[in-house]
Amino acid sequence: MQTLNIAAVQLDIKWLDKTRNLSHIDDLIRTEINTNIDLILLPETFSTGFCINKPDVEEVEESSQVLDWLKESAKKYNAVMAGSVLVKYAQKKVNRFYWVFPSGRVEFYDKRHLFRLGNEGDYVLQGNERKVITIKGVKILPLVCYDLRFPVWARNNQDYDLIVNVANWPSARRKIWDTLLMARAIENQAYVIGVNRVGEDGNAVAHCGGTALYDFSGETLSCAKNNKEQVVRMQLNIDELTQFKAKFPAYLDADNFEII
Repeated sequence: MQTLNIAAVQLDIKWLDKTRNLSHIDDLIRTEINTNIDLILLPETFSTGFCINKPDVEEVEESSQVLDWLKESAKKYNAVMAGSVLVKYAQKKVNRFYWVFPSGRVEFYDKRHLFRLGNEGDYVLQGNERKVITIKGVKILPLVCYDLRFPVWARNNQDYDLIVNVANWPSARRKIWDTLLMARAIENQAYVIGVNRVGEDGNAVAHCGGTALYDFSGETLSCAKNNKEQVVRMQLNIDELTQFKAKFPAYLDADNFEII
């Protein structure tokens, strides 16, 4: 049986307090996670909160406090550590979703769709490369927050088994978050994990969570409690996904297209 064991951290991110956030995440992980974990997921901008307009809220591309911490944590817990960070790039930043392996290998995806209502594009450069990352043979499409609204970018070309979206998705649009996670799972015949934060950020925007795992039918397999910090344990069974697609191969009738 092909499985992937995952821990998703639903976090109350302390505004612009990098040191406190990293220490707190470490406490949560150490308390809640044993050795049988392959992947640990953290929310979007987990070290600072979604603060894009301050010049000093950014990491250096090659080496930084947060990236070093991700490397140390991946090695310590023998698990891939994944979460998004604002990284200095050219004259702006990128919203970079890091995937750091216990070996020290680093992969990343830069957020494609920038949140217009929050003026993200004024400070952040758009990513242009769709990535698929493989862990223990499981193929994963990483997305960041607002990417969830755009199904063309997330279309499964039978090149992934799981979508992971990490976010700072506000309470005011929680129903949309839940609905789109389920929709992406159903239309792509894939597992979907959404990892969101809780608490109020420095702009007085409230977040209530909604961290959850959905299967290929849109059924909820695991979910966090609302408005509560929590580490949610999840397990994917890829054999079940393969069997489902063999019985109901809707993907064979999908329209062909290219993103240009």
